[in-house]
Amino acid sequence: MNNVWHIKQFNELSTRELYQILQLRNNVFVVEQNCVYQDADGKDYDAYHLFLKKEGQIIAYARLFKSGDYFDKASIGRVVVHPKFRKQNLGKILMQKALQYMTENLKEPTIEISAQTYLRKFYNDLGFKVIGDEYLEDGLPHIRMIYG
Repeated sequence: MNNVWHIKQFNELSTRELYQILQLRNNVFVVEQNCVYQDADGKDYDAYHLFLKKEGQIIAYARLFKSGDYFDKASIGRVVVHPKFRKQNLGKILMQKALQYMTENLKEPTIEISAQTYLRKFYNDLGFKVIGDEYLEDGLPHIRMIYG
């Protein structure tokens, strides 16, 4: 019932929040997608962590970077919704909140992402355009996309 959106830098996360974020990312990106990769890549320290809590549990998450902190341009990554809460439009709301925070608070007019190819339409509908050809990242087909 009580849904609360949060945006925090790494040092503002509680240990419980960090654990839940890593657990959600691993459950979806490693286990569900059967992709062995290094999720704890050292980039979390530089990111803004946007997440939705429902009854104390993190159910949607994305990490946001200012330009130069990951790519040359600002970027959004690790976009994930807990499997039990899919089909509720949370992915779209999550990305809209991320884009709003990036453009309004961080003053980043251009945002680049490395999107899983099957999500092309999802990101197109949010205003992203494909740049370049499809490539493999951690064994999964991806495309670079740009917003703004």
